[in-house]
Amino acid sequence: MSIKRYGVEGGKGTGGQHLPFARAVEADGWLYVSGQVPMVQGEVIAGNIVAQSQQAIRNLLSILNEAGYGPEHVVRCGVWLEDPRDFSSFNAVFKEHFGENPPARACVVSSMVVDCKVEIDCVAYKARGN
Repeated sequence: MSIKRYGVEGGKGTGGQHLPFARAVEADGWLYVSGQVPMVQGEVIAGNIVAQSQQAIRNLLSILNEAGYGPEHVVRCGVWLEDPRDFSSFNAVFKEHFGENPPARACVVSSMVVDCKVEIDCVAYKARGN
């Protein structure tokens, strides 16, 4: 089994601190993407659930793309929302990105470690040679 880690050398969190985990890890066609929040250059963007969901999903898709995967390869997503009232708005954004290729998904309400409204992670799979 071969394992490749993405972003170990340069993962940055709020305020630019180094994060002690990879952005993603690939093993034998499986890609595990760490939770993504609506950050740009180490800072959480301002905005409502729609704006923050768009950014968190863009961050997730960027990592997938870096590893050679696309939304069609995502088999499961985990979603954390700070406010249950944001569920419908989040779903509308999620559908924009995954509507043609809906993965399995879990969504829970949770207080966040950083000051944001949403976090999303995923597991993707791509057979070798595809």
